[in-house]
Amino acid sequence: MSTTLVRDLALLLARIGLGIVLVTHGWQKFSDQGLSATAGGFSKMGIPLPTLSAYFATFVELIGGAALIIGFAVPIAGILVALNMAGAFLFVHSGNGVFVNEGGFELVLVIALTGLLLAAFGSGRIGVDALLFGRRRSSADATSHAAS
Repeated sequence: MSTTLVRDLALLLARIGLGIVLVTHGWQKFSDQGLSATAGGFSKMGIPLPTLSAYFATFVELIGGAALIIGFAVPIAGILVALNMAGAFLFVHSGNGVFVNEGGFELVLVIALTGLLLAAFGSGRIGVDALLFGRRRSSADATSHAAS
């Protein structure tokens, strides 16, 4: 198996795994709790602009998670996910230690760092980004290699 194929499969699995986690958390905020209750919870936790933050978190998780699953706009989705988790870390989890069962930051950290990795490396060749932009990137890569 080629290194490129292994990389593409690893990116695919990371995107799908993270996307599933995000979509389920976003759906929980949107459907199970409702945006008003999510905003109320954010307010009690001291998160600034709780209503705006609730909408941001919910839709980054729902739409960003779905985008990661299909491999669309992966760098943008990855950055938004990392920003969302940075907020969760700073305002909720940082003072609680590492372990998630104690309200700690381990899950938030893993989600944020996976989002950053996906932002840096993109969707790989298996995803919508590759279908939409693959040729242009390949041409740019060929041009940069020819110039070196």
